[in-house]
Amino acid sequence: MRSIPVDLFEAPRSRATLGSTVDNPLSVLDLTLKTREAVESKVRGVWVRGEISDFKRHRNGHWYFCLRDRDAQISCVVWLADQYRMPAAPDDGMQVVLFGSMTVFAARGTLQLKVTRIDAEGDGLWRKAMELTLAKLRKEGLLEEARKRPIPHYPKCIAVVTSADGAALRDIVAVMRKRNLGARLVVCPTQVQGDTAALEIAAAIRRIGRWGEADVLIVGRGGGSKDDLWAFNDERVARAVAGCAVPVISAVGHEVDSTVCDAVADLRAPTPSAAAAAACASRDEVRKLLALAQRRISESAQNRIREERHELERIGRSIAQFSSRIVAHKKAMLGACAARLNALSPLATLSRGYAVARDKEGRALTSSRQFSKGLDFDLLLHDGSVAARAKGVSPNRQQ
Repeated sequence: MRSIPVDLFEAPRSRATLGSTVDNPLSVLDLTLKTREAVESKVRGVWVRGEISDFKRHRNGHWYFCLRDRDAQISCVVWLADQYRMPAAPDDGMQVVLFGSMTVFAARGTLQLKVTRIDAEGDGLWRKAMELTLAKLRKEGLLEEARKRPIPHYPKCIAVVTSADGAALRDIVAVMRKRNLGARLVVCPTQVQGDTAALEIAAAIRRIGRWGEADVLIVGRGGGSKDDLWAFNDERVARAVAGCAVPVISAVGHEVDSTVCDAVADLRAPTPSAAAAAACASRDEVRKLLALAQRRISESAQNRIREERHELERIGRSIAQFSSRIVAHKKAMLGACAARLNALSPLATLSRGYAVARDKEGRALTSSRQFSKGLDFDLLLHDGSVAARAKGVSPNRQQ
């Protein structure tokens, strides 16, 4: 036997079926369900290009819109469960390419394209989703330069969140082996693309933060399409980076690629290799820094010695000048004192023609009452003494 194709609504000739006769009609629901079965079996998994119009977000979360071109239009629906695959909701007037399957909405008997993927022509949807996320994070202050932390120059432990078998990890390891000064490299492997990548990356970042042994964290992957890199634009990854307890270097894709993770991280590196270079200094750099520091210390010491020598010379000259002034002042004071002493000195009086009489014990004889006829005494002059004897005493009559 060979099969003979029959029409969709043609019943086998041997027996009557629903809708085959006027006495056995289909219900409207039966008709729409049969139509849906036929449509879904014939038109499944198609890409369609058109323009978005009449976009509506239902209270149940589903998206409804029309896809149109110059000659026709078709109703479209995106179920809430399928929206995680799309970077953002499309805007009216946006040119897109949709992937989906045709179906029939039985309650109204209308054709619908059940959409499971939306790609805007150009980067419209990607850019919109990224701008919405950045605006939200910027409003919370998570993009402020003031909150970003410096990357340590000489970390003891460097953690990496990336794919275990990706080119990014190989590049990081190669750079670390060439430059490393003894830092330990710890890898927390994770998916970096796909539906679960964002959750895994965010969880790995939080795990490194809780661990607390790393001094710096590198998060990233190698190059790829916008779809491949999209996990690093996820808000959950951005918040994990912002809340990480250690400084984070973002190295996603190539230099031309830019992600939300880059904007939130403490440092954005253009490539994973550049991230590894930024995470630790190389041996050559350290040698150069040590040589430069040695020269600077030597120069500083020599300059300090010269400055101190000049300062000592200045102090010496100042002390000499001050000493000279003190000596001169003391000499002047001594001269004045000597003049006053000389004026009060008996020798000065004697030098003006006066004399002092002293008895044999050296006591001064200052009154005529101390003399008697025949008394021997010495007469002290300014340049010597003369032995004398009193021949007589003549007291002053007025006393």
